[in-house]
Amino acid sequence: MRVADAMTSPVVTVPADASLRKAADRICEEDIGSVVVTRDGNPAGILTERDFVAAGREYDRAFGEIPVYAAASGPLVTVRPDASLRKAAREMSEAGVKRLPVADGIDLVGILTASDLVGVGESLDSAAKRYVQEREDWLS
Repeated sequence: MRVADAMTSPVVTVPADASLRKAADRICEEDIGSVVVTRDGNPAGILTERDFVAAGREYDRAFGEIPVYAAASGPLVTVRPDASLRKAAREMSEAGVKRLPVADGIDLVGILTASDLVGVGESLDSAAKRYVQEREDWLS
């Protein structure tokens, strides 16, 4: 399977100069765990729930006063949509991240999360069990 088969699209983004409050609003509205941060329309970083916690500890200001770029993680690690899921999982592990934005050249086309990989694994496991059961039924 390829990344494009498991990724979520479209990706929710926020500009680097937006406030953490605006980013938090987007995360809550979309019921997601992160947003990709853009600078001049190009992907520049990622802001995760963990980044919010770190910002809350580091800054003694309201989230409405803190720009996204001050809390976002970067540089951004991306994967291509035609990459294998195995390659994406390896890149996640090597980079120590749970989310990989999916880029086709400079175009952001999706995001792949560790949860997406688990879901694919569970789907494949279920399909394999059904196949074995069908084979057993057919042979008996």
